[in-house]
Amino acid sequence: MLIVPEWHGQRLSRDLDARAEEAKGLALAIGLDVVAVHALRLRQTRAATLIGVGQIEAIKPDVVERGAQLVIVDAALTAIQQRNLETEFGTKVIDRTGLILEIFGERAATAEGRLQVELAHLDYQAGRLVRSWTHLERQRGGFGFLGGPGETQIEADRRMIRNRMARIRRQLDDARRTRQLQRSKRQRAPWPVIALVGYTNAGKSTFFNRLTGSDVMAEDMLFATLDPTMREIRLPGIDKAILSDTVGFVSDLPTELVAAFRATLEEVTTADLIVHVRDIVHPDSEAQYDDVRAILESLGVNGPRDGEGGDDPEAVPQIEIWNKIDTADAERRAAIEEMAARRSDVAVISAVTGEGVEAARTLMASQLTARHRVERLFLRFDQGEAMAWLHARGEVLSDVAEGEGHVLTVRLDPADRARFERLWPAGDV
Repeated sequence: MLIVPEWHGQRLSRDLDARAEEAKGLALAIGLDVVAVHALRLRQTRAATLIGVGQIEAIKPDVVERGAQLVIVDAALTAIQQRNLETEFGTKVIDRTGLILEIFGERAATAEGRLQVELAHLDYQAGRLVRSWTHLERQRGGFGFLGGPGETQIEADRRMIRNRMARIRRQLDDARRTRQLQRSKRQRAPWPVIALVGYTNAGKSTFFNRLTGSDVMAEDMLFATLDPTMREIRLPGIDKAILSDTVGFVSDLPTELVAAFRATLEEVTTADLIVHVRDIVHPDSEAQYDDVRAILESLGVNGPRDGEGGDDPEAVPQIEIWNKIDTADAERRAAIEEMAARRSDVAVISAVTGEGVEAARTLMASQLTARHRVERLFLRFDQGEAMAWLHARGEVLSDVAEGEGHVLTVRLDPADRARFERLWPAGDV
């Protein structure tokens, strides 16, 4: 059973029905059978139970009649609220954060993904030990002949959680260092990296499969894929690029998960191009866009909207792919295409039918080369690796032998120019 609360006077970017539909989708994503949905409007938050006594009394008979074994509240519950609602309903109760953590726990496939989910679970549970279960208040005997008060069970549990979290963080740090080494190797290689981001179920994985010919899991389901996947693709004028598919975002993504998955999401911050895939036909498309942007900004990605990098050479250009146009009626489709025509950073597609995908590929290629500037560089004759890097990363316009090396005129992206300086400092060229 699902309870979706909305507070009176609260200004939300989504309407109550849309939020209820998304919450139902989250429950279905983990294989739960939603027997009923109760959308509630609240005047105020009850400290003990979140929702009002009258609303609890109205829902309780439905819980019993339908034999609900789990009640999901699409909001954040305190430990006390969760316990009191379980007492009132006579069944297990979880909140939105707990539900999303369960989905991630079931879907994480890699060892690192499982560690990240476990860390998020422990972080979530650590704040719920206080007065959540009465057995945690009992004390254990102290050491020595006199015994002493010892430590309470809650203190022992907290210590065990802290120790386990510390071990997981050390393991994740090792994984992060390994990924940084892999990333540095990719940066030495001449291939641009493109990161797909988007709201969950926007069609990222379907678009990824369409571009790469892969068979990454892509279903009409929230969080169908979690672990990032990378594949090689070709774009117009670019022989090779690396396309990365990342986890889909969702509104009110638990902070524990954002923190735990930060290492994985760092792949986005080092990409040469961010492609934001949107379900443009969804009634909450704009709200979903805002949610994705908020998470990207929390990761330190503050790219501009219209594909322009601004004055910052390290800024990651971003474009939008407006997906699922095949599901729009004729009037809605015309309006979407008219809006897209006014934007230089948008391609309208259907990842399922393939419509517009070639235009999207062309847009991705043009954005990867849009900020290129002409540079003059000197390389010694023995710097063959640097020469190959420049030929693959940029466009060598001229190559003139001079003295002990080459004077190159190269059209190069500012970010690649900065990478080149880090790989081959000026003192070496």
